[in-house]
Amino acid sequence: MSSIDYTLDLAANIKGAFAVAIVDYDSGMTLGSRGGSPEFDLDVAAPGNSDVVRTKLDVMQKLGLRESIEDILISLDTQYHLIRPIRGNSDEKLFFYLVLNRAQANLAMARRDLRMIEQQFYMTNPTPGRPVPSQQDGSAYFQANAGHR
Repeated sequence: MSSIDYTLDLAANIKGAFAVAIVDYDSGMTLGSRGGSPEFDLDVAAPGNSDVVRTKLDVMQKLGLRESIEDILISLDTQYHLIRPIRGNSDEKLFFYLVLNRAQANLAMARRDLRMIEQQFYMTNPTPGRPVPSQQDGSAYFQANAGHR
């Protein structure tokens, strides 16, 4: 099982998760997905949110903000749409797109779980020269599992 498949399986198990995808925001290409329905076409929604990420990054650049996006939340009547960029080198322009059922999900826990999954994905897909994040902020990192590459 690839690390993308394993990561998607973890994210699909977040309480209230309806759909999840990993998307390249530069090209709009979906690298993998889980969930969705005939009424919610994940193959349209996931790459469509590439525009959201690119636009936000463009506005941040124009404002001179030297920060990174932790996540972007879109709240609908019955759903939460959570977009979380995956940290990596400048060639890796990926994000998680997680759709949650509002009635079932705990937004704070879902954000925490997705952050932990993102950290695990980051740690199991090393890029030469990329620094390993410190654990000084008290957050726990999953151990890299070479068996899931």
